[in-house]
Amino acid sequence: MSLDRRTDPPKGLTSAEINLADLPLRDDLRGEQPYGAPQLDVPVLLNVNENPYPPSEAVVADIAVAVAQAARQVNRYPDREFLGLRADLADFLAEDTGVRVSPEQVWAANGSNEVMQQLLQAFGGPGRTALSFAPTYSMYPEYARNTHTTWVLGHREPDFTIDLDHALALIGEHRPSVVILTSPNNPTGTALPLTVVEEVLAVAPGVVVVDEAYAEFRRAGVSSALNLLSGHGNLIVTRTMSKAFAYAGGRLGYLASSAAVVDAVRIVRLPYHLSAIQQAAARAALAHRAEALAHISQLRAERDATVAWLRGLGLEVADSDANFVLFGRFGDRHAVWEQLLAQGVLIREVGPAGWLRVSIGSKSEMAAFRTALAGVLDAVEFAGWRGPEHGGDTDSTGGGSVREDGLDPVQAPDTEGARR
Repeated sequence: MSLDRRTDPPKGLTSAEINLADLPLRDDLRGEQPYGAPQLDVPVLLNVNENPYPPSEAVVADIAVAVAQAARQVNRYPDREFLGLRADLADFLAEDTGVRVSPEQVWAANGSNEVMQQLLQAFGGPGRTALSFAPTYSMYPEYARNTHTTWVLGHREPDFTIDLDHALALIGEHRPSVVILTSPNNPTGTALPLTVVEEVLAVAPGVVVVDEAYAEFRRAGVSSALNLLSGHGNLIVTRTMSKAFAYAGGRLGYLASSAAVVDAVRIVRLPYHLSAIQQAAARAALAHRAEALAHISQLRAERDATVAWLRGLGLEVADSDANFVLFGRFGDRHAVWEQLLAQGVLIREVGPAGWLRVSIGSKSEMAAFRTALAGVLDAVEFAGWRGPEHGGDTDSTGGGSVREDGLDPVQAPDTEGARR
């Protein structure tokens, strides 16, 4: 390719004059927008799946003490292997699932976003393929794009489950080095049966990542993929402290897998990627995990009540094992979203056409959501807010499209994203 303005260093432009188009940005990044959620100052924030309950004063005090102790040695680089933190995370996983892993089988980073990026750096790349099933988390194709990994997207069924025959056929056709399964899935809340994960593990030529960012909210009887770990060296289970632990601002995600997988990620991780401050704060928060997790049963109950209430309105609602609910379908979901926002309630315009997603908040926040939505629906009841049988949208699965260009054919742009 001949040199042009996109590859020649810009000359003669001041820092005030230059813009993005003048820079030698990669071609595949041109026209892209940064991923991020509007952080709006509204009374009810139900758009990014945060835990609505802040840490107690006791948790705050212990984090402050731990950070102060770490700060006394902040002139030194942090422990780059952080085995103490990894042991704490392994202890929690044993409590949550009954599965014991060693600290050497656990890895952590700045949110599960960085964990996933490291996995694609290690196992993806030019000439390699990553595969998942839409609708799902809209950051996955960005991880693939950023690591020059070909992105293949299968489809989910109308109830947002994964058809096993479809999944196995795609794996056979594309031979992906990375398969990403999400359980519970975002934005639908759908949990995967372990039988599906086992069948995928049996045929996948590379690693299989089960993203369990919302696993702590799963209903009774729904098992974690960690139960399959001992028998499958190519299985990776990712988690986060952002949701159940009410630690989104702390930025701590992690994985459990074989020690060999952890060693592979250690090759690509940046040196000292977790600061001493992050490590100290996360360990202090983990020490109070019983307090943080005490809200889980309340949030589950609020989720189930929200599902029942929405269905009582005649809306379609996806079964959820997460701390959010996907509901629809609306002829003009953006209008519904805007009218809720006008009443001080911010939810998420994401997923298949016609659907909206609400995070589960406190009792008072959910009461505000119900009041606002009931008013909106009363106002637009005869304007096509219902599903296809009432003239609304018909595309909830995208007709099984498979794309290899990093574009999701069924998910609307995730303009209000949420880091994990």
